Parts: sequence; C-alpha cells; structure tokens
Amino acid sequence: MPLAASDPMSADALVVFLPSGKRGRFAIGTPVLEAARSIGVDLDSVCGGRGLCGRCQIEVGTGTFPKFGIESAARHLSAAGETEARYSERRDLQSGRRLGCAARIEGDLVVDVPPESQVHKQVIRKRAEVRDFKIDPAIRLHYVEVAEPELDNPRGDFERLVDALRDQWGLSNLECDLRTLQKLQRALRDGAWSITVAVHRGLRITAVWPGFHDKAYGLAVDIGSTTVACHLANLSSGEVVASAGLMNPQIRFGEDLMSRVSYVMMNPGGEIELTDAVRRAINQLIGEVAGEAGIDKHDILNATFVGNPIMHHLLLGIDPTELGGAPFALATSSGLTLWATEIDLDINPDGRVYVLPCIAGHVGADTAGVILSESPHIADEIVLIVDVGTNAEIVLGNKDLLLAASSPTGPAFEGAQIAAGQRAAPGAIERVRIDRDTLEPKVKVIGSDLWSDDPGFADATATTGVTGICGSGIVEALAEMYLAGILLPDGTIAGGVKPDSGRIAAEGRTFSYLLHKGEPEIRIYQTDIRAIQLAKAALMAGARLLMDRLEVETVERIVLTGAFGSHIDPVYAMTLGMIPDCPLDKVTAAGNAAGTGALIALLDSKARDEIEDVVRRIKKVETAVEPEFQRHFVDAMAIPHGTAEFPYLSQAITLPERAQGEGAPSGRRRNRRRPDRTKSPGTNSS
Repeated sequence: MPLAASDPMSADALVVFLPSGKRGRFAIGTPVLEAARSIGVDLDSVCGGRGLCGRCQIEVGTGTFPKFGIESAARHLSAAGETEARYSERRDLQSGRRLGCAARIEGDLVVDVPPESQVHKQVIRKRAEVRDFKIDPAIRLHYVEVAEPELDNPRGDFERLVDALRDQWGLSNLECDLRTLQKLQRALRDGAWSITVAVHRGLRITAVWPGFHDKAYGLAVDIGSTTVACHLANLSSGEVVASAGLMNPQIRFGEDLMSRVSYVMMNPGGEIELTDAVRRAINQLIGEVAGEAGIDKHDILNATFVGNPIMHHLLLGIDPTELGGAPFALATSSGLTLWATEIDLDINPDGRVYVLPCIAGHVGADTAGVILSESPHIADEIVLIVDVGTNAEIVLGNKDLLLAASSPTGPAFEGAQIAAGQRAAPGAIERVRIDRDTLEPKVKVIGSDLWSDDPGFADATATTGVTGICGSGIVEALAEMYLAGILLPDGTIAGGVKPDSGRIAAEGRTFSYLLHKGEPEIRIYQTDIRAIQLAKAALMAGARLLMDRLEVETVERIVLTGAFGSHIDPVYAMTLGMIPDCPLDKVTAAGNAAGTGALIALLDSKARDEIEDVVRRIKKVETAVEPEFQRHFVDAMAIPHGTAEFPYLSQAITLPERAQGEGAPSGRRRNRRRPDRTKSPGTNSS
C-alpha cells in the first residue's frame, strides 16, 4: 500500500538528501539550500542563495520510498519562479533540475544532490589501488551583500564586510591582505555594495571583485630537473582545463643536478641565474595554460609546487650549495605557504603558493607528491615505490612505517653513458625483441606503432629515421639479450653464441651486439652494459637495503613513477634486476605521480596537512653511510641478481638456467629470520 505524502498544509515535512542519507523535518516554505545547510548536507553555493551561481542545483526523486517512509514528488517543491527563470536565461538549467536556493519545501521529499553540486566533490582515480579524494580547495569564493556606510556609524568598509561574511557565511576572525584592502572600497562601490571575496583556508581574504564572480583557478606544477610540467585546474569542479610542459631551461647550466650545484659554487650569483631561469619558464607555462583555457591570469588564485630538493631550493631563490655535499642539509624541509609575488609568479598577486615538504637532502617535495598520490601510508600491504631517474628516490612500507632513500643511479637510464643512447624522442628505439633461435632483433621507435619487421616500417620512420636508443629501449635490449643467451648473468656478452648469426662482433677483448643495421648503426657494447648494470645495481641495492630495515623478504606491490618509470615494461625491469621479485600484476606504472600529488594538494587543502604529518614520520635511510649497501650493490650487479630468486617472474617467463654459483659475485646467502606475515610462497631468504 503506497505511503501517504505529507499534507502540504501541515507544519513541516520530512526531507531526505542523497547520496549522504542525511534527513530532517523542516517547516513548509523552507528553501532546500537552507535545509541542506542546517543538517550539514554537502550542497554548494558561491552566491549565498541568491540564484546567481547555479551551484546548488538539485533533483527530486519521484515515487514511493519505503526505506524512508516517504512518497516524494516534484509538486512537493514550490513552482519555479522568477529567480530560476532569470538563471535559465543566463545559463541552461537542465530539465528536471531546480535551484536549491529558490525551490521551497512544500511536502515530503527525497532530494538528490548531483556530484557537480557537492561542495566536496569526489574525484575517482583510474587505478584501483590509488585512493579517491575530495575537492576541498584552500581558496573559496563567497558572494556577499555589504551594508552601506552611514554618518552615524563610523565602522570601516572592511569591518562591515567581515560582518557580512560572518552573518551570511558563518566566517569569523578574518584578516585581509594589504593589496586586497587597497582594492576593497572601489570594488564595493562598483558592485553597488555586492562583492565576491576569495578566502584562503577560511582565515584570510586574498582577492575581491565587484558584484558576482565565480571564476577561481589553481596551478599544480612539477619542476623536474629535465622538464617542467604545469596543470591548470578549476578549483570548484576539480577539472584540469589545460596542461603544458617544457624543457627545464636550467639544463644550459648543467644536465644533472650536481653540475648545476657546481655552477653555483663556481659562479658567484649563479643561483640567481638558475632561479630566474626556472621562474621565467613557469611564467611562460602559466601564459600558455591561461591562454588555452581562455581565462584571466588574475583568476588563478592558488598554486602548488613539487620538485627535488635542488629544484625546490632554486624555485625559492635559496642557494643549493649545501645540498652538494654531506650532510646534504636542507634550508627548510617544511611545507611552505607563500604569496605569489614572493616567487615572481605571474598570477593574482595575492594568490597563495603552497610548496610541499621535502623529506631529506636527496628526497624532495616530488617524493612527497608521489606519496600523496600513491598513498602507501594508508596501505595494509608492503608497497615499494621507485622513481627512476638520475637519482632514484625509493619509498618502502605501509600504514605502520614508511622508509625512504635515494640511490645514485646516474644518467644511464636516460640514455647518457650509452654509445647510441639518447633522450626519449621521435626516432629513438623504445622496444626490443630478439629471436631466441636466430638472435635477429626487431625494434619499435618512438613515433611509430610498427615493428621494424612490419611492412611499411621504413615509410613510417622515413621522417625521423632510427636515431638511437632511449632508456626503456636499452632496458629491453639487455633483458632480451639475457633471455636469448647473448648476455651472461655476470653481464658479459657471450662471444661464442651462434657465430654465424653476424650479430655478435669482437671489440678487442669484449664483444658487441648489432641491434640495428643502417645509418646510424646501433650496437650494444660491453661498456653500455656495465653502465646499466651499475645503475640497476644501485637501484636494487637501495630497495634491498630498505627491505632489510623493514625486515621483509618480499614486497607485495611495486609502483614505478616518473617519465622513465612509466615507460618501462615491468617484466623487463624485473628480468634485468632493477626491482625485486613481485607478482607482475602488482607492478604498475603511475606516470607523473609527483605532479598528481601536487594536483591533489591543490584541490584538497586537507591533503597538505596530511602530507606534512606523513613526512614527519618517514624514516630516512642514508645509503651512502650504510655498510650493507655495498654488499647489496655487488649482489645486484648480476642479472637478474646474484643471490635472490625470482619465483613470480619465473612463472611469467622462462629464465635461462644458471650454473652453480654463476652470476653471484658475493657468493653469500643470508638466512636471517623474517616475520612470517611478509613471506610469500616460493620466496627464499636473499
């Protein structure tokens, strides 16, 4: 039997808000927005219920809802009136939607608050293991109507604005920037005593506009040693409306970080040049993203930054010399909130900038961003996060404890120190396969989806040619050489393998492998292999050292981050011994996780407090002074490793059989007891 609706003439009505499920009884005639706010429902509004912003749109559920004891109908709301008609003239109001500020309760209702009308909108991440987060930006806009001045009331315009914000928005004890205060009187009079203000974290007014204004944007910037990436986001919706990137112009002062520190040390005032270069680049990107989105740069009210410690210091105009040698002292490791003008940022002058905290002298705000993005601090499983670069940052742990370290991998993974190495660019070999019987290779290059043995490959690559081999290509080449028997576990090329193939040639006392015939001819030399062995051994040794500290034999999930990490095939990374054994379906690439962390910090102000708390609790392990690091390094020189077994990898591919003791330089094996909770079937102590 259907439930009876409330009598429209009764004193109140029951209203249930979805998806929160919050409910209450309200007097007939109460605006839906007012009812929602009174019980803490997440219903947005910038204009304060004046029908200007359209953020409070709702939908009415119709029919019988036995769970709530309600029969809900559209007629249980007041008819659409002049306010909604005016809004519909300016902006389209979807069919079936009402403005919560204008629609009044006239009977029992089930009210649905759509995602775009929620103050704290849920952002769903694509990868299941990465948590969602809510939109809760540090900067919020508030439209208010301010009492006009009177001769017999000497209170200032700012004080009356504060009164209005308290009465209309519940904000109290507000302060104001001087530059903003200088614009206040003109804005109030131009807006006929109606004004929109930007408030930073509910504490400080940072911008004002006459009348109604609903445009607020923010920047998330990742300053890498090679590239600078910038994302422009709508602070209300969380939508990234434009992105841009460019090469870090500091490269002209030195390709790697230490060479830039050396430049500063040898050139008085060099830090000023480096700071100026990166700030100019950021402002160039700001112009690009603002132009792409068609917005005024003064509507950019907030920005977040991540970067390694040296990039962090140079952005802030801090001399990075102390980071060039032990004990690698940071000028500051805390998260920082600044005015935009303090770092010459070309956005709203009173816009706020938040720089994420650093962890240690070689583990910076970029790693803090990665942690915020990948959330190992809330995971039950043991997670290993590896940002593969010139200086690899490694994080290991879970909600109980996080450890962090940096490991000096050098530039080999980026193509440096490799005879035919180059950065990832069109024409660079990025994928390699080698026939196990003939030793004949085939390759893919950046800019083409065809393999080199596919018809049309020559035409597809005619513009770029095959120019060299990038990081992901050299990793695959060496792993394939090992799987084909060309490369021995100790990293030497086996000169006697299929001498009639024509692919292996003597190079004095060593050998080379011909990967690509043509111009240029691309060979893998013994020196290339050694460079990669040194890099991958440093990476693995850092990971194994952290595993020792955490007292675990295996990890349960591995995340590869950074531009290079995102392009590595996990099978080949594990085959080469860059990362420990792990179920392959638990090895993922996170892309620019540091930049994602910056975006989360931009869109969720609570994430800033969270990451500062997490960083304070991270234990840093200094690989340079750890005696065990060298032993791990020696073991990790072998392919895939001198002592560790790889049972999960062996389930996915057939590894070459290893002779007794082959490829184990240290010749030692550990038998240390580990907590049973961390062991997985098929693993050994290593």
